[in-house]
Amino acid sequence: MEVKNKFILVMFILFYTIISVAEEEMVFGSVAMDIPAVMHKRLKPLTKYLSKKLDKDVVLKLSPNMGAAINEAAKGSVDISYLTPVAYLRAHDKGNAQLIAKTVTKGKASFKLMIVVKQNSPIKSVSDLEGKTFAFGDEKALLQRAAVVGAGINMNQFKEYRFIGHYDNIARAVMNNDFDAGILKDTMAYKWEGKGLRILHASPDLPPYNIVASKNVSKKDLNKLKKIFLSLDKNNPDELKVIKAVDKKYDGFAATSDAEYDIVRKLVKPFE
Repeated sequence: MEVKNKFILVMFILFYTIISVAEEEMVFGSVAMDIPAVMHKRLKPLTKYLSKKLDKDVVLKLSPNMGAAINEAAKGSVDISYLTPVAYLRAHDKGNAQLIAKTVTKGKASFKLMIVVKQNSPIKSVSDLEGKTFAFGDEKALLQRAAVVGAGINMNQFKEYRFIGHYDNIARAVMNNDFDAGILKDTMAYKWEGKGLRILHASPDLPPYNIVASKNVSKKDLNKLKKIFLSLDKNNPDELKVIKAVDKKYDGFAATSDAEYDIVRKLVKPFE
């Protein structure tokens, strides 16, 4: 009987220890912007940094696609997640995901999507795009289509449109006359402006990629996470490495709010 009781006690302690460890662990998810090996390399320095600051393990759980990333953030199977603006809205609507911070790129905490044409193109206005060919990037990047429709032209007014991947592909395709026009992120559009491409239309300022917490994260931990992200200092070499690992164009994180995403809600509404 004594041996049996000792066995039960040991099993209880082991079970309690496992539960306690699990409670001390936080899971970090992400949209699949690269193959898993690349995303792991990009986010591992950040999770190591968070583990140190939170004094608990932060482990990666990479999502295979956008839908999975949204569901995991909404259902709470990840505690923290790196999401696109539209993915945040979906996770917020489905499971009350909470914003922690937004990314800052080259000093800007917002971005624009821009319609570009070849520099010598006869196209002078968005209405001139009717009957023309148009290049988009990723088919899953709903905000690109939403920005174009928001500019005043419907998708069915194009002669043809195709999804051809990265912004570099779009810029070169328009330059090579493969398409009459295309959509670029502002940084890419400015890079090509005056060097073969012309900006035809710019969207309003849009909130960028963000870091969110699931509804399971306590207010105390949410505030702690906000403080950690907002205090990442680009002037500190070690912290800059953490920031640049996520994306080499980033130089920090900024405070944000759900209201900032109302412009995205407005743009994507016709697609819902």
